[in-house]
Amino acid sequence: MTALSPPSPAIARAFRLTLDAAAAWAGATAPNPPVGCAVLAADGRVLAVEAHQGAGLPHAEAAALAACRDRWDEVHTLVVTLEPCNHHGRTGPCSEAILASPARAVWIGARDPNPAVAGGGAARLSAAGLDVAFVAGPLASESARLIAPFAMRAVHGRPWLTLKQAFTADGSMIPPPGSKTFTSEASLDLAHALRRRADAVITGSGTVLADAPLLTVRHVPDPRRAPRRLAILDRRGRTPQAYLAAARERGLDPSVHADIPALLADLADGGALEALVEAGPTLSTAFLAADLWDERVVITKAARAGDPDTVEIFSRVPAA
Repeated sequence: MTALSPPSPAIARAFRLTLDAAAAWAGATAPNPPVGCAVLAADGRVLAVEAHQGAGLPHAEAAALAACRDRWDEVHTLVVTLEPCNHHGRTGPCSEAILASPARAVWIGARDPNPAVAGGGAARLSAAGLDVAFVAGPLASESARLIAPFAMRAVHGRPWLTLKQAFTADGSMIPPPGSKTFTSEASLDLAHALRRRADAVITGSGTVLADAPLLTVRHVPDPRRAPRRLAILDRRGRTPQAYLAAARERGLDPSVHADIPALLADLADGGALEALVEAGPTLSTAFLAADLWDERVVITKAARAGDPDTVEIFSRVPAA
């Protein structure tokens, strides 16, 4: 097995398709990671592109191969964002599905970070005589970011934490009187995209009392089937029961926690891969002070009307 960079143009194009397909289902697959797979013919033509869509549903490799049944003899190369699994869960091992196909080569974006199964799929495929290569460079980095929440939970036992903060031009996180937000429509779309890919939203009782935020996904399509968790940090028991009931009616699964460690443990136990911290300055500062963040998204409102907001993203994805 080798790490090759750059791949051929056909393989690189296929990786782009698989990454985009997988990203479209981020936030819908927990406790499994989002994964994309493309099947190519020997001449580089893309025969199928599929993504894993949720726990218990076919994995990306099996779904992509199934989509090629009418062109079975053309199957030659698989491009997959994550190392194929080699263990039995709700579905059979993807390594077996690949070995049962005519595929002769497999390109992989990221190694499986799960300590219990790491390396099994690639090693089995290679031992069976398939050409197996791990991509390097930017495609490997994108693949690693795609599964970073899964890796965080598998290795460290907590969700990946994305901390979103929005500031006015003069550095305040407090909206003007009578408003719940002050950023542009584009920034609102980004905020909802971050919310869409998260399995849970974390906020504080102060934000609940001040704004009664909806914390639903409304600006972008949301494929999630299970209720999204809403974890509220509330040391003083101030969260109104009426707010919790209304959250359930909006399709959320709310819970109240007395401290951050208990909150994160509860989310991890429930299978959450990524949690979005969407709170006011007090709770946001607490997460920063505890160094509890993996990706930080900072939105700053433009000083001049009509100018775009400034968006900065700081990420701690391990090197690919």
